[in-house]
Amino acid sequence: MCVSLVLFTRDLRVHDNPALRAAVDEADRVIPLFVVDSRIVAGGYPGGNRAAFLARCLADLDAGLRERGGRLVTRTGDPVRRVRSLVDEYGIRDVHVADDVSGHAQRRLRRLRAELDESGARVHAHTESTTAIAPARLSPSGRKDHFAVFTPYLRRWQETPLRPVLAPPERVRLPGHLSPGDLPAPEAFSSAEVTAEAVDGGEQAAREALTVWADGPVEDYAESHDDLPGDRTSHLSPHLHLGTLSAIEVAHRVGSRTPGAREFTRQLAWRDFHHQVLAARPACAYEDYRPHGDRWRDIPAELHAWQEGRTGFPIVDAGMRQLLREGWMHNRARLITASFLTKTLYLDWRAGARHFLRYLLDGDLANNQMNWQWVAGTGTDSRPNRVLNPLRQAERYDPDGAYVRRHLPELAEITGPEVHRPWTLSDRVRSGLDYPEPMVDLADARERFLAARG
Repeated sequence: MCVSLVLFTRDLRVHDNPALRAAVDEADRVIPLFVVDSRIVAGGYPGGNRAAFLARCLADLDAGLRERGGRLVTRTGDPVRRVRSLVDEYGIRDVHVADDVSGHAQRRLRRLRAELDESGARVHAHTESTTAIAPARLSPSGRKDHFAVFTPYLRRWQETPLRPVLAPPERVRLPGHLSPGDLPAPEAFSSAEVTAEAVDGGEQAAREALTVWADGPVEDYAESHDDLPGDRTSHLSPHLHLGTLSAIEVAHRVGSRTPGAREFTRQLAWRDFHHQVLAARPACAYEDYRPHGDRWRDIPAELHAWQEGRTGFPIVDAGMRQLLREGWMHNRARLITASFLTKTLYLDWRAGARHFLRYLLDGDLANNQMNWQWVAGTGTDSRPNRVLNPLRQAERYDPDGAYVRRHLPELAEITGPEVHRPWTLSDRVRSGLDYPEPMVDLADARERFLAARG
């Protein structure tokens, strides 16, 4: 009997899964394995919202495998050691895993290959499982190993054909006498409180969401994607992050037939762009891609006020409150809140990135860190010193204040655009608000940042 193993990481689906499909095609029996990595859990990386979402995704993956005669096999501990144990027990010769770009994923792959080389097992790292186009497929002319500017990358990305979508396996057969283990509950990943409103996780919910998006709302995406109160975005990013949707299938499904579809597909290219940057420079998850000699201020009270949504600037605080309650934030609000932290308060982008990773359901390391660096001016932005004025952003993207009132109940009774400047209201009205005064003068803060940048 020939047995193969597929290690699920960020590809929690049965449709268009290169690792799963290869494992099923080459062997009589397959072990679909997910390991709760004890090092990640011990590090406190996932918050309660992310843990709950991941647990739902794993339960749905198990359901998809059961429909095909299989089960999701779960273990806890060091993924490399758990794989080695099953390889030795079942005489496995082929192990399949999705290739990934983070330093942690690359170290795990190197350890897997070194460990299994002793047993004679081969490790197959499948590209274009977490991205639409693999980082290594696109490289600029000359000796550079990655594109540092998005526009030329986009041109190459658009010229590169996508691989076909893979059909899901018809059958998945486990070897006999294999204990699948219990599906992990959210507590297996984090003891933090679950604060987010219910979000459907898993492949079934992801595919339903894709169908709804591709069959209608995407048509208006070019005109409406910055509408804060309308929030007419796809909300597919949490599913792309954990791989309950394939980026390639999303790109094929949406296509480029209309301006809305083209603009949305451009966002998929941005996602791949950040992955290829991090693949080439893994240290940029924590180090400046383009250093400016910043001497970031370290003021814990200001960081805490930003995290809690108590800065005194409603458009900023609304975004931060949405993050805590929903595990989600509109992309325009992400830009506004990140610019406020890094350029108005001049606090280190890494502190903001950690907070986002803890709470965002779509907290993908490549996109999160490189977007934070873009806003902070330490990444790939060609205008590193631009500062987003939160009041102007509010007037443009939340003109009537509906977004702010939705997420700041203490300001819900203030009608119209005045909600963006509560400090201008009468003393009588202000005295009845449980809301802080602005924590900084915007003009002074801008001058401080520009002086610090030289």
